[in-house]
Amino acid sequence: MRYFIHLGFNGSDYSGWQKQNTTTNTVQEVIENTLTKIFKKNISIYGCGRTDAGVHASQYVIQVNLDEAPTFDLKFRMNKNLPNSIAVFEIIEVTVEQHCRYHATARSYDYFIHWHKNQLLHNNSSFYQDYKLDFDVMKQATALILETKNFKAFCKQPDLYDNTYCNITDCQLYINEAQGRIRFSITSNRFLRGMVRICVYYLLEVGRGKITLEEFRQILNQEKELKVTYAAHANGLFLSKVEYPFLELDSTHNLVNMLRVGLE
Repeated sequence: MRYFIHLGFNGSDYSGWQKQNTTTNTVQEVIENTLTKIFKKNISIYGCGRTDAGVHASQYVIQVNLDEAPTFDLKFRMNKNLPNSIAVFEIIEVTVEQHCRYHATARSYDYFIHWHKNQLLHNNSSFYQDYKLDFDVMKQATALILETKNFKAFCKQPDLYDNTYCNITDCQLYINEAQGRIRFSITSNRFLRGMVRICVYYLLEVGRGKITLEEFRQILNQEKELKVTYAAHANGLFLSKVEYPFLELDSTHNLVNMLRVGLE
């Protein structure tokens, strides 16, 4: 029997999602250890995607295969045993043909920025103190991202992929000057490693006047090569939505819904 487990996590203290031989304290490792404790046997899980160290997910889906249906409230048991940084929202039985990663048709990321120090935003938004930004040119650069198909220039390790094409269906920049906050939102059928944070870094560089809009376009189109690629801070980034053709996930507990207030 296969189950999708819909959850969210604060990635601040984790070395990313994926369990690795050389890395400890990953989200995957913590969840697998918790399920192994609950079922008293080794349990492996599969995630809907990979997030880097420090990156959050307000909506994330894992799948687990079980020999039989649990005779207890698995959601309750998981939440009781998981650390406060990981919360389970739903457990949904699916068919064994349905896959949490390969059958996801779209994913959305939200990146939050603030430029006035705020203790409540510390873990959920990236602090760029007193940045002076040209919001109009940043919106023009955001429109260029929406028009782009090949994101090789904005990929941390392009050689990992057979191709670096992504179908961006939505890309928006929301600004609230009174709050001193920005939200960058992007939706695509797939994302490359580091892609969203790299996009945000160079959007900020355009906004600061460090590079021109034309240079930004040239970089995106691989007409101008970057010797070193930089990425925005990890703590402002959320995987905020995962879409399936056969399933509608409950968004009631999605933290990004609260962070978006004033940035819609």
